[in-house]
Amino acid sequence: MKAFEWKGVFPALTTKFDSQEELDLPEFAKNLQAQLDGGIHGIILGGSLGEASTITEAEKETLVKFSQEKLEGKIPVILNIAEGSTREATRQAKLAQEWGADGLMLLPPMRYKADDRETTAFFKAVAQSTELPIMLYNNPVDYKIEITLDMFESLIEEKNITAVKESTRDVSNVTRLVNRFGDRLKILCGVDTLALEELVLGADGWVAGLVCAFPAETVAIYQLVKAGKIAEALTIYRWFLPLLELDLHPKLVQYIKLAEQEAGIGSEYVRAPRLALEGAERTRILKIIQDGIAKRPKL
Repeated sequence: MKAFEWKGVFPALTTKFDSQEELDLPEFAKNLQAQLDGGIHGIILGGSLGEASTITEAEKETLVKFSQEKLEGKIPVILNIAEGSTREATRQAKLAQEWGADGLMLLPPMRYKADDRETTAFFKAVAQSTELPIMLYNNPVDYKIEITLDMFESLIEEKNITAVKESTRDVSNVTRLVNRFGDRLKILCGVDTLALEELVLGADGWVAGLVCAFPAETVAIYQLVKAGKIAEALTIYRWFLPLLELDLHPKLVQYIKLAEQEAGIGSEYVRAPRLALEGAERTRILKIIQDGIAKRPKL
């Protein structure tokens, strides 16, 4: 396990499948190389965008080991944990460490709306089961559980809880976190359409979705904001926004995979119950993607 900083652009990578819904490692490798060439700072495997709910434990192991082999330690490999029971989440955390993951992204308990005490106990139990650094995913909009500032106060007693994926949709939460915890918790924006705003407010990084299809543009926005070149970042961001909005839909996986395909670094194959887009919906999304590619800014 190597030390790393929760800083920069961390793509929530899609899981590449072939037409038979089996892992497509050559396609995954192609996208991974495109991400590296674009200058990203770490990868997240098996997130919501990685179709976490449909991939098996064996496939997670394959993805972690394959990524580590290809990346050769250049950037950290983070595995997402999204489980319903504390027992299963702690087991997965131990496995992730055995497989060679560098860190974890951890969701609150799935399928049961835990209260504050239960959620805190869940996160602490997982943190105590591993040495890996952990980024907690705070997304009350999609997962109905909010990690409050008071909960974070208790949670950071665990030394390896070191970051938060900030997806509350309230950009002022970045300032609240900084005011309360200084740099004890790294903050990564988890909502593509709020990334520029949260980076300006002091977020340390961006867990990105459309980066899967547009790595260079995503990294450029991050670097320009951090260099104080807000006007230049805004030019790219304004071009990017119609594409970034594809990240906010329940079908974000299908939309982003279609974008990867159009960008030449992926395919639109998904695993059922998801189905590839068709008809008017596909035509509409394809137009957004193709319009974006046609007007792609020169970096």
